Amino acid sequence: MRRTALLASAALLTGLLPLLSAGAATADEPAPVPVDRFEGEVPFANPPAGGLFTWGGDADDPPALALTTRTDAPEGTQVLTGTYDISGYGGFTHDFAFDQPAHDWSAHKGIRFWWDGQNNAKKVAFEIKDGGANGEASELWTTSFTDDFTGWKQIEIPFTDFTYRTDYQPVGGIDQVLGLTQMWGYALTLPVGVKGRFAMDDVELYGKADQSLRASVTTDSAVHPVKEGATATVKLSVATTGAAPIDEPVTVAYESAGGTAEPGKDYTPVKGEITFPAGTASGATRTIQVPTLRDKSAEPAETIPLKLTVTGAKAPAETPQIVIDAHGLPYLDPKLPVKKRVADLVSRMSLEEKAGQMTQAERGALTAQGDIATYDLGSLLSGGGSTPTPNTPEAWAKMIDAFQLRAQATRFQIPLIYGVDAVHGHNNLTGATIMPHNIGIGATRDPQLAERTGAVTAAEVRATGIPWDFAPCLCVTRDERWGRSYESFGEDPALVESMETMIQGLQGAANGKDLKDNDKVLATAKHFVGDGGTEYGSSTTGSYTIDQGVTKVTRQQLEAVHLAPYQTAVDRGIGSVMPSYSSLDILGDGRGPVKMHARADMINGVLKDRMGFDGFVISDWQAIDQIPGDYASDVRTSINAGLDMIMVPYAYKDFRTTLVDEVRAGRVSEARVNDAVSRILTQKFKLGLFEKPYADTSGAAAIGSAGHRAVAREAAAKSQVLLKNAAGVLPLKKSQKVYVAGSNADDLGNQTGGWTITWQGASGKHTDGTTILQGMRNAGGDVTYSKDASAPTSGYDVGVVVVGETPYAEGVGDVGNGNDLALTPADQAAVDKVCAAMKCAVLIVSGRPQLIGDRLGEIDALVASWLPGTEGDGVADVLYGKRAFTGQLPVTWPKSESQLPINVGDASYDPQFPYGWGLTTRTKIPGGGEATLKALTLLARTADRTGSARLGRAAVTEARLLVQQSTGSTITPALAKPFAEADHLLLTAHYTQALTKLLEAYRAR
Repeated sequence: MRRTALLASAALLTGLLPLLSAGAATADEPAPVPVDRFEGEVPFANPPAGGLFTWGGDADDPPALALTTRTDAPEGTQVLTGTYDISGYGGFTHDFAFDQPAHDWSAHKGIRFWWDGQNNAKKVAFEIKDGGANGEASELWTTSFTDDFTGWKQIEIPFTDFTYRTDYQPVGGIDQVLGLTQMWGYALTLPVGVKGRFAMDDVELYGKADQSLRASVTTDSAVHPVKEGATATVKLSVATTGAAPIDEPVTVAYESAGGTAEPGKDYTPVKGEITFPAGTASGATRTIQVPTLRDKSAEPAETIPLKLTVTGAKAPAETPQIVIDAHGLPYLDPKLPVKKRVADLVSRMSLEEKAGQMTQAERGALTAQGDIATYDLGSLLSGGGSTPTPNTPEAWAKMIDAFQLRAQATRFQIPLIYGVDAVHGHNNLTGATIMPHNIGIGATRDPQLAERTGAVTAAEVRATGIPWDFAPCLCVTRDERWGRSYESFGEDPALVESMETMIQGLQGAANGKDLKDNDKVLATAKHFVGDGGTEYGSSTTGSYTIDQGVTKVTRQQLEAVHLAPYQTAVDRGIGSVMPSYSSLDILGDGRGPVKMHARADMINGVLKDRMGFDGFVISDWQAIDQIPGDYASDVRTSINAGLDMIMVPYAYKDFRTTLVDEVRAGRVSEARVNDAVSRILTQKFKLGLFEKPYADTSGAAAIGSAGHRAVAREAAAKSQVLLKNAAGVLPLKKSQKVYVAGSNADDLGNQTGGWTITWQGASGKHTDGTTILQGMRNAGGDVTYSKDASAPTSGYDVGVVVVGETPYAEGVGDVGNGNDLALTPADQAAVDKVCAAMKCAVLIVSGRPQLIGDRLGEIDALVASWLPGTEGDGVADVLYGKRAFTGQLPVTWPKSESQLPINVGDASYDPQFPYGWGLTTRTKIPGGGEATLKALTLLARTADRTGSARLGRAAVTEARLLVQQSTGSTITPALAKPFAEADHLLLTAHYTQALTKLLEAYRAR
């Protein structure tokens, strides 16, 4: 039977249903109204149909649900029962049908239900869904109860107990007011880490709503910093649901009491009462003033809580605090050298305050914003997809300013350093400029352009109040089966090093003098070290096959391939470094695989001591949990290994407490803690956060601007690698009739890839940008589009088929974890149909090479488009010849998966296309064969002798183009191996050797 729990009139329902649990309603209270009786009236279904459904973090996390007949049922004969064993998160929801009106719960005091207690002492989160378009686009309001009893118990939850969730909210937001007039259902989140069962019955609304539910008193802020001697003003407002005037008077008694400030010495005590009379309009305000007093001593910040007692309305969630700013202390003096400021501040801090500085929490995991001060937190982050509501620059700045304000309530008012994964532009922000992923930046072979993309990213990130970026990734990708391949600039450490100009784009000068500017951010080199070299099948993380696995290398391989980019980063002044989830197994050292977060020899020994890194080391997300041993062992091992700040998104309280305990027990030295805190504070001072902790939004107007998008457009164009171009199919002519097909021609989400708006990214339109199809139309092309190539193909001059991958991130994208390197059947069919009917160009939009060899003979032109970002116009620029194709392969393009891993320098090397390959559509390509190559060799010798990089690069580039132009349709191993090695030699400034290799490749044609 279809759901009959739509809440029509209470009288009708109560007449039909036995309300055994409710008792008799008084004359002043409405009768209880059932939501779910679990007698079969509510089906198991998924939205948009009304009904019960389950969800979870992975395949085994959703609980199993059933309607079970029980003789002890509190109401009726059946109850809802379930079993669960949740490792990540999981629970169930009852959504009301999307095509029916929302329910009005505003006449009631709260919601209640019967719960069969298991006495496991676990909290069960209970949410209700308010406002919005439907149950999956509503605001979530949450509370919880503890299962600390046995047998049936009725749980009553007043609506006043629910708080607004700051995470997982609908895009665009609603009003963040629990209106109760448009309710869409409820949800329960079950306990994690315990195998259990539950039973539930008779969900119903109870009691009569009172004014304290509809009216609330709020303060303009929970924290009111004020300079010593000034008067603090606290604004009180009364507001009602629906903005109606209040029915009854609301009184607020106030008194300054407690805190660290001394009444009469530091401030003048205040006490009194404010009344909002009946009929007062919603939004009316009153003010309370607290005068502070000036003395002549230098002091830390002092607090004055303003205790409020509210009658007739809901009181503020927190007691507002006036904070008399710290003053007169040396660390506050911007004229002093940073080193002296740091030393002064560290000398004043308690162990607990130092441990707090070493703690980083996910902003959505804060139990309360007051925890920032309570636990002296040093940092917050937004994980992938953790965004404010609405997801706008203004909302980001407002959110981060609110967090920074909380830090002002600490003794020394140490500002937070807020971090995000802006790995290809400010990619969490809707409307930001999204660059090509690093694999595409590597394909440009343009260090100056890489720096400019970093500068655009930094400007957009800092304009939203964020001073720290977890980028760039300096991994050297060695196996295309790795789901993070696209985060790498390429497979050659020399290429990665050449693209590290991005660090200057992000940070500015290597000495850090630009970090305080409003268009620069602290950069992060990640993931130290060897993350790109993990062995296929070595991962033990869930269903991952290669990500977070084991990198097995000799000491020489480690130095030459994986460590080399980090010395360059240190020399460029990188401010922070993030270790890898992966394990490192240095062959011959007898240690076997050791998690990088535990490798003191690499972090303390190599990074800090040998390389001279003077920034701070930040852990990856919950990564210390992967170190063998208990939690205390994880903490001391990672800190002693050289980690300075630990990303503990959810466990910030436990981490801080554990670190303090480990220091007091002598297992972590206070000297190690002082070093860590000094490194963190040094960067905070360099960033100017002590003087300007709040967002400087003067650059916000440039976010997603034409100027910024022009840089992304150029990067997209230069990242396109022309692998094949038989009979000069490309560039297209505007006079040609072009048939466009394929899954990725008109999909901005596929084009931008993972780490875009959300962690994994998503297909479809989720931000502002131009698809490749739109770009072709903007270029003036005569274009017809048929995604699946089902439209008639006759009458066209050329076809363009845009195929490839859908978004993924990290190990979710590992080959073998539901992924492979083959085109989908739909993409294969589109290629086959179009290329059989006309001359065709195939563009592959992907984070890594795709296996295309079996169709290469049918394809006239082939382009590696990588993940070009939001600017599809850039792809169209090279398709239509506005720019010439100039991109080169940053990784080897394999013939088959069995060849993997395959990389430049391998003893056996037989790729589909070699590393460094990239045809051009520029009009003049050198001819003259071997004679020209010999002449270019003379130029290369001159470049080597004089140190002219410009001359050397020009000579090698001309020689490379000549070799490519003269190569037939088959690239043999004898040609591919020296060709690829020549590009490596070019990047390492061995110009004559590079020419020698190209001459060898030419002779092997």
